[in-house]
Amino acid sequence: MDSKLHISVSPHIRSKKSTKDIMLDVIIALIPATVAAVILFGLPALWLVIACVASAVLGEALFYKVLKKELPIGDLSAVVTGLLLALNLSANVPVWQAVIGSLFAIIIVKCFFGGIGCNVVNPAITGRVFMLIAFGSMAQSAFPLDSVATATPLVELAEGNTPALLDLFIGNVGGCIGETSALALLIGFVYLLVRKVISWHIPTVYVATVFLFTLAVKGDLTVALAYILSGGLLLGAIFMATDYVTSPSTPWGKVIFGVGAGVITVLIRFWGNYPEGVSFAILLMNILNPFIEKWTPRKVFGGQK
Repeated sequence: MDSKLHISVSPHIRSKKSTKDIMLDVIIALIPATVAAVILFGLPALWLVIACVASAVLGEALFYKVLKKELPIGDLSAVVTGLLLALNLSANVPVWQAVIGSLFAIIIVKCFFGGIGCNVVNPAITGRVFMLIAFGSMAQSAFPLDSVATATPLVELAEGNTPALLDLFIGNVGGCIGETSALALLIGFVYLLVRKVISWHIPTVYVATVFLFTLAVKGDLTVALAYILSGGLLLGAIFMATDYVTSPSTPWGKVIFGVGAGVITVLIRFWGNYPEGVSFAILLMNILNPFIEKWTPRKVFGGQK
């Protein structure tokens, strides 16, 4: 019998899935959106993906090398951060801006706070917001297979024009490279659900809140559907709002998170200075997450009723 006591931090019940396994599942789920991005936007989209992923991985490696600590690159979290940031960018964003945004996300937002599991907000979302404020990088988005900048579907909707729902579903519209094809994103969503990487709560409640709020404001079913298929709503709801570290762990907490993100998204879309509100909504709910966790604690087994 081993007389040594093995002391470790909680949780003491270990999941069969490692961090690497979970991140690999997320990468696989993002493959349809990444392939769609390259097909729709061509080589500029591919260069953005390569630049963001490479700079995230190398930036994290350099940070830990300087600190003389073990490199955590094998967990694939830096790859996920870089890939998500790339998919949130327009095809006409300069590569050097993408590199800066990726380094900001991985070093400032993630590494400075202690690495994976310690970041307060989602690194990819925060990197995108940083780029939006610093460079206005997502203000105009390239149209598929065309280098000429064009208005995004959200801008068209704000001007009273409703894009065809089929175009929005397939991705034959302007926008950031990973957000245009709802079909590709939904394939990834189904994969994550089947693999039990995420639960349905946040994505479903988030999208439903945006739909119902938009329907109440606009009073048109087609317009409301167009709004949930436009912008980064599906990409954000499925892949970033569900981040384990920065979202609630309880079912009711997830519902509150989804409703809050949905309300903030619609408020920014209709009455804010930006046509899109997903990034800011998720970032704000990330900040509120500790309070949501406190308001919706898990019932302790054997504790007071």
